[in-house]
Amino acid sequence: MERLLRRCRIRNSLVRECLAECLGVYTLILFGCGTVAQVTTSQEKNGQYLSINLGFALGVTFGVFVSRGVSGAHLNPVVTLSLCVLGRHPWMKLPFYTFSQMFGAFLGAATVFLQYYDAILSYGGGQLTVTGKTATAGIFSTYPAEYLSLGGGFLDQVIGTAALLLCVLATGDQRNTSIPDYLQPLLAGATILVIGVSMGSNSGYALNPARDFGPRFFTYIAGWGDDVFRAGRGWWWVPLVAPCIGGLVGTLIYELLVEVHHAFLPPEDQSSCQETTEGKSLELEGVEPSVGKSA
Repeated sequence: MERLLRRCRIRNSLVRECLAECLGVYTLILFGCGTVAQVTTSQEKNGQYLSINLGFALGVTFGVFVSRGVSGAHLNPVVTLSLCVLGRHPWMKLPFYTFSQMFGAFLGAATVFLQYYDAILSYGGGQLTVTGKTATAGIFSTYPAEYLSLGGGFLDQVIGTAALLLCVLATGDQRNTSIPDYLQPLLAGATILVIGVSMGSNSGYALNPARDFGPRFFTYIAGWGDDVFRAGRGWWWVPLVAPCIGGLVGTLIYELLVEVHHAFLPPEDQSSCQETTEGKSLELEGVEPSVGKSA
């Protein structure tokens, strides 16, 4: 068996990283959207809104554990983009990471659909609908509340994703607060949980273009049709664009208000900080094996 596994080993590091990102996002969607499917099709008899928040939070946690040692566990094109802007990740890898993340989300949605196929059809009366009392497209991707305007939803996603990147960068900044390496995936999940319970009612806190568009494209080809792009006054582009802007805003805020000032610490404090972080990975500082965090 060992000999067979060695033959299956991929030598190209970029391919390995992309596969890890794909599997990490797949794990996120499998648990996250799986929770939504259970809550929705059981009409909240087997879970409630908090269950959904916990499902996505733990999905992120285990998605990070799955992929962090290979790719850094970005799990989100916004995280990859922010690292590229900071000079901590090669721009050349951005499109490959993004495609892998979206493909992983697509596959995760397909798995949830197969697992809950009978339940979805039963709940929807044999129809796959995007809007209405028995709509099921929302199991897989986000849609705005009826009261929410496009402008309000855009701002909602900018603020939520800014908060996400702010927290992700903070937990990965060993010069700010030294956090044990094994706790960082748990804190990534906790970040998703707190955003979900505080900012989820407007539009479902996508925060992640891959998490939203991959499953949305799956629903488009799986039978829900082009309503998935027309619903919510053409909402589909908001979870693609707004998180990118929000992520850069959150990154800029953390860099300008916190991280840039580390260089001005007194020499003795810098030495102490360096000793504390020696031998530990700097989360989100690149994609070396033991480095990185997701969202």
